[in-house]
Amino acid sequence: MSEANTTQRLKKELSLLSVYAIATGTTLSAGFFLLPGYAYRDAGPAVVLCYLIAGLLMVPAMLCIVELSTAMPRAGGAYYFLDRSLGPLAGTIGGLGTWIALTLKTAFALVGMGYYLGIFFPDAPMTIIATGFALLFGFVNFMGSSKTGVFQIVLVFFLLAILTWFIGLGGMSLENFDNFEGFFAKEKEKSGTIFATAGLVFISYVGVTNMASVSEEVKDPERNIPLGVFAALTTAIIIYVLGVGLMVGFVPGSEWQSAENINTPVATAVNHFAGRPGVIVVSIAAILAFSSVVNGAILSSSRYPLAMGRDHLLPGFFRRINKHGVPVRSIIVTVGAVIAYIWLFDLHTIAELASASQLLMFAVLCGAVIVMRESRIDSYDPGYRSPFYPWLQIIGIIGPLAVIAAMGWLEIAFTFGLVSVGALWYYYYARPRVKRHGAIYHVFERLGRLRYDELDSELRGILKEKGLRDDDPFDVVVARSHVVDAEPSMSFEEIVEVASTRLAERTTHTASELAAKFLEGTRIGATPVSKGVALPHLRMRDVHEPQLAIVRSREGVTISIGEAQITEPIHAMFFLMSPEDDPGQHLRILAQLAGQIEQEGYMAEWLAAKDEQQLKEILLRNDRYFSITLESGKSSEAWIGKKLRDIDFPEDLLVALIRRHQRTVVPKGDTELVVGDRLTIIGDPKGIRQLYERFGSLDLGE
Repeated sequence: MSEANTTQRLKKELSLLSVYAIATGTTLSAGFFLLPGYAYRDAGPAVVLCYLIAGLLMVPAMLCIVELSTAMPRAGGAYYFLDRSLGPLAGTIGGLGTWIALTLKTAFALVGMGYYLGIFFPDAPMTIIATGFALLFGFVNFMGSSKTGVFQIVLVFFLLAILTWFIGLGGMSLENFDNFEGFFAKEKEKSGTIFATAGLVFISYVGVTNMASVSEEVKDPERNIPLGVFAALTTAIIIYVLGVGLMVGFVPGSEWQSAENINTPVATAVNHFAGRPGVIVVSIAAILAFSSVVNGAILSSSRYPLAMGRDHLLPGFFRRINKHGVPVRSIIVTVGAVIAYIWLFDLHTIAELASASQLLMFAVLCGAVIVMRESRIDSYDPGYRSPFYPWLQIIGIIGPLAVIAAMGWLEIAFTFGLVSVGALWYYYYARPRVKRHGAIYHVFERLGRLRYDELDSELRGILKEKGLRDDDPFDVVVARSHVVDAEPSMSFEEIVEVASTRLAERTTHTASELAAKFLEGTRIGATPVSKGVALPHLRMRDVHEPQLAIVRSREGVTISIGEAQITEPIHAMFFLMSPEDDPGQHLRILAQLAGQIEQEGYMAEWLAAKDEQQLKEILLRNDRYFSITLESGKSSEAWIGKKLRDIDFPEDLLVALIRRHQRTVVPKGDTELVVGDRLTIIGDPKGIRQLYERFGSLDLGE
């Protein structure tokens, strides 16, 4: 088996539809098709309220997980978030706990699949069948997340169609509400029953946040993760409350005592209003639902050993991925654990243990958001921020812990054992191998103790990988930047003075003040230097928008960074100055500059550029700028002699640069275009594509 090195990243192959399908598919399964009967036995008709409470209990955790996922889209989800916020000890416990919860949920779904297959094959060996399906879906995951995602989409939308039919037809058929009498009878018999049962059915919703563990593989995670997860939870709550309400409405309490009915509650309910054909339809839906959750859960849970192996909390065996970007060994171990649960535990125990471990993890994850925000790390830059900070997070901590306490001694003992095992593993195996700390050390630093600078560096790397947001003014900043061609004899200090003088023209700060700060940042090692490029940068008060000065030195200059002398000649220097109150945007622009200059062939193109306009175009994003030279006899001739305000440009485009006779003209509405003008147009990719479609490639100039 060909294996990649440990730093190889998983491929970004999951779309918004895939996010929704995985989150929904891993939610609408055993919690709907299997668990309501057991929950009804505990809570009576109030089981409907239990599902609603469990769904609402998910909201704080879901919002916090989405925030963490958009800030740190990495394989391992909850493990990675806890490790980078609270440190590797919490990461070990969280990774182990979440992996156990997901694998238990997978086993739960496979057992449920067996019960519904029993409707068609009553004498089949269900445990063996469940084991076979575990192996089958493990093989599906070997094919990679894109194929897994497509499979998930097909399963989920077929499932949603059947559930819509079940709820629609059932709602129209339900006429007698006698089964809802004595709604709180079980609660009166034993106080706390509703919250204990809410804890039992909590496992029904945990699939919504499974996307956190595969966030590294999501395209545009800052957009697709929030939209996909919010839509999935809304779908799940509606279907659970309406669907379970119909089950209660159609099935008398006496029928829930039958083992056959309690294990196939949806089939039992639909038999009351659609007969045997309805039973067959919902049984097929149940099998598809269980297939969906198993497929998605194996995909998600296998990323936890991978992530922990990367960070040396587990043996290197787990961190390997094959040439197709699939963590084969992690999948094998995950499937093995699922099969073990199938043979060792009964259904009710699996549900209780999975819910308890997930409740604990969600409480700690809400705490992780508090730590990350209070750390004040500039590079912690989530695309979505959970609201009502810190009250929502505090509720998210207290609520799950209270529910665990209401569930009983088994769940309390299990969570205590999980924490103990994770702590022992960390101290005896991982601690000697790990030399990092979490964001909590940055909180300590504010109190005069210790911080872990490598975390800031790691988060900056994630910022670079995520790229710019749609509203970041990167192309405008580049287009309006100052450009300087340094004289051969100029030193770095002299270049700093020239760049600072140019930037001072657009701020209330003096050139000497800016120069001193740029040089100070370089002296203490805060200036990134790589491949002949330096990125001095500042965040300043009284600066209202990012400003950039670009300096080219064909001969190259030397720079001292901290105590080290950079021997490699520096040919490109980008002096970035941004508002002090928006560190995230500042770092995203800086990361984009760094990413642009690392492209193959960049330096040769940079040194060969003929003028200021070409230097800027090298930095602009290809899908967001269009350059054209106006010539007679070509389609661009239509613009010659026109003023800019009279030209019908596509929406959201801006003429950023005009190069005319070896000089740069500042574009204005009354600027009249002449033959030979070279225009650089920036803006929305859709409008840029329209220009390419209109002019083709013949009029694009040199």
